[in-house]
Amino acid sequence: MSSRYDDDHARYGRPPRRTRPRTKDRPSYDDAETGMVLTTARGRYTVLLSPGADEPGTGESGTGERVVVAVKARILGRQGVVVGDRVGVVGDISGTPHTLARIVIVESRRTVLRRTADDDDPVERVVVANAEQLVIVSALADPPPRPGLIDRCLVAAYDAGLTPLVCLTKADLADPAEMCRLLAPLEVDVVVTSFGSGPAALDARLRNRTSVLVGHSGVGKSTLMNALVPDSDRAVQDVNAVTGRGRHTSTSALALRLPSGGWIIDTPGIRSFGLAHVRSDHLLGAFADLQQAAQRCPRGCRHTWSDPECGLDIAVAGGSLSVTRVESFRRLLASRDGAG
Repeated sequence: MSSRYDDDHARYGRPPRRTRPRTKDRPSYDDAETGMVLTTARGRYTVLLSPGADEPGTGESGTGERVVVAVKARILGRQGVVVGDRVGVVGDISGTPHTLARIVIVESRRTVLRRTADDDDPVERVVVANAEQLVIVSALADPPPRPGLIDRCLVAAYDAGLTPLVCLTKADLADPAEMCRLLAPLEVDVVVTSFGSGPAALDARLRNRTSVLVGHSGVGKSTLMNALVPDSDRAVQDVNAVTGRGRHTSTSALALRLPSGGWIIDTPGIRSFGLAHVRSDHLLGAFADLQQAAQRCPRGCRHTWSDPECGLDIAVAGGSLSVTRVESFRRLLASRDGAG
């Protein structure tokens, strides 16, 4: 006795097999236009296409530039796309409203700024790609400075191969001398700004470079962005009078072209900067003089205060390194290990 399924199958027949042969060949996307990711939001990527321009990061507006909205193509799989990425885009690249292009290529990143949520979090989060300089913004007052967070951002900069620059804001409310003294042994470039004064000194250090601003909420990153790029119209808010903490104003990273040349990337305010991904030997590589002294360290030396026969201590005793220089480096190590 035949079933109803057999009767229906005989009546309608088996669906035809696909005649299109399978292939492992992937599209080359030789016709993809190259651009720079300016911002991301809910799976949509704003990309600046710069045909005829060697690098968007040079700052000069190229002929035929267009801003398009794109999605990530399935071919990229789990590969992430972040602000600063150089990408290849195909599809509707006209830039007209309500159109979508596709990101099919993510070029190799020259630099990657990473952080983790906490020091014991194994998941790395890429903040931005292809930046050259990390501008660590800290207020001198309202909210008060957090030297430990500055140290952590310095560790992240050295690990990523970025040039660090510390920008101390609100100098009209507090004297920057103490913070400058604290940072001096690390030989970090420091810029001081105050309310009502133009950011000329900061702008000169950003010119023709791709820089990323990092700092906790309320330190004045959005105010700096509005001063550096007058038409950026970044929202600003006052510090919470009860908690003394800043309120989040920027909700996503955004790259803007500087009128003087170069790019500045604003990032949302951070509460913490986890460094679970940073190794002590990688951090040591950012300090050429300390790295040379560390060659005398015994195997397994972590270069901390408690490690016996550390080459850094031998160099201090011999007079080739200053004790303040070594102490500042160990302060960064302690910050990476959650003790700073």
